[in-house]
Amino acid sequence: MDLEELINQCKKGSRQAQESLYKKYSPVLFGICLKYSRNKTEAEDNLHDSFIVIFDKIGQFRFKGSFEGWMKRITVNTVLQKYRKEVYMNVVNENSESEEEELPFYDEISLQTLLGYIQDLPHKYRLTFNMYVLDGFTHQQISEKLGTSAGTSKSNLARARAILKEKIKKAKMNIA
Repeated sequence: MDLEELINQCKKGSRQAQESLYKKYSPVLFGICLKYSRNKTEAEDNLHDSFIVIFDKIGQFRFKGSFEGWMKRITVNTVLQKYRKEVYMNVVNENSESEEEELPFYDEISLQTLLGYIQDLPHKYRLTFNMYVLDGFTHQQISEKLGTSAGTSKSNLARARAILKEKIKKAKMNIA
């Protein structure tokens, strides 16, 4: 069954088609959920919540643009909406820390180690860091999605970078 037929069957409520769609796209969408979640269990919950929304809204997909991209947007929005409801982010002074400060990269630090450091960031910092650095959102877009100010986004990014710099610095000292 090709993708268009699979989508049409899902629109008709076919459980078999929904299962096929889930099996085909869950690895990609799980990766997105993992980026925004505190742990694997939470990521799995977020994945399931995202698929509920996807199956609920699949009738709105009009075959214009990428279906995978459409599902990714729904997944990110579903996860962020969940966190917007449960996380209170303090508004801090917009000018307290510079967003221009760059995160150093050391060849001695593996990508896996760096991703582990990112995963260990406090939740609000990890969300902002992932959205800005990995997903390419602007501070204005982040503030709209999280229900905060652009200043809070900038501050959270600066603090995430500072934490990562410190962890990388400590790791580099242990390597040397």
